Amino acid sequence: MISVKGYAAQDPQTDLAPWNFERREVGPHDVQFEILFCGVCHSDLHQIKNDWFPGIFPMVPGHEIVGRVTKVGDHVKNFKVGDLAGTGCMVDSCQVCENCKNDLEQYCLDGGSTQTYNSYERDGKTPTYGGYSNTIVVREEFVLHISDKLDLAATAPLLCAGITTYSPLRHWKVGKGHKLAVLGLGGLGHMAVKFGVAFGADVTVLSTSPKKEEDAKRLGAHHFVVTSDPEQIKAATGTFDFILDTVSAEHDFNMYLSLLRTDGTMICVGVPSEPAKVAAFSLLGGRKSLAGSGIGGIAETQEMLDFCAENNIVSDIEIIDIKDITKSYERMEKGDVRYRFVIDIATL
Repeated sequence: MISVKGYAAQDPQTDLAPWNFERREVGPHDVQFEILFCGVCHSDLHQIKNDWFPGIFPMVPGHEIVGRVTKVGDHVKNFKVGDLAGTGCMVDSCQVCENCKNDLEQYCLDGGSTQTYNSYERDGKTPTYGGYSNTIVVREEFVLHISDKLDLAATAPLLCAGITTYSPLRHWKVGKGHKLAVLGLGGLGHMAVKFGVAFGADVTVLSTSPKKEEDAKRLGAHHFVVTSDPEQIKAATGTFDFILDTVSAEHDFNMYLSLLRTDGTMICVGVPSEPAKVAAFSLLGGRKSLAGSGIGGIAETQEMLDFCAENNIVSDIEIIDIKDITKSYERMEKGDVRYRFVIDIATL
């Protein structure tokens, strides 16, 4: 077994603290890499607090992981020692079901994909531990190539915040001629703006905070709507082809659905703790659709990383010391981050 240093929550009531644990040895099809940076996702906080479902403790969060390969298995073909590499939200799947064969491992039909942390390996017994640690071992099929053209720390959040917004925009073919509204300007929302603009859409940011307008425009948004202003909402009613909803706090789905054009689609990628109340008439009046999307598959995630390398797209980040993770969570809950915390694992 490989000895690993990390940070873990021992239960939902305790803060993260140093914790040493073990990972499996590198098998024939595995890649081990030294973790250099790990992004901090709002879902990390949700999971260590059991907001969504009972967690597996001790829990080592982190699924926006980048680093450098230190060892490869005998049968590994696409990675070598010294390569830059990354791992996102999943580290395995059945790989044989219909979805897995169609590069949709995130929707694996055989028990779901194996999550990078707070999950069990395919044996159903061994817990997975995430990127708030100094090294990780992952099957080659779930390791991603990272271009040396990109800032490595700022690339880490692409592995969750990036692909979570890239995937639905590609799936619904959002681009030139479309009016796209991005609801919420946080870790997910700022990436949605960057991708929407890069794909040629006319992009509007919807936010409760007027203070974010300057940043929205800096990121490339063409328009900004303050959703707490009834006059601005009235003017925006019935104008958007798509709304990408990145908000994880409770909010009024019905009001936002009213902003869609006929046949418009609102796509949920944020995950509020409580179920939303959606009136049937909000959908019937205009043949509107309410949809959801998770992360992308491995092939699509690699496609996104290559697109970002070609177009110089990364996340806006603030690098933190791992000992400051609890303070960073507190700031994240207040929206006090522009726009993603990334842990420098050298501080572990």
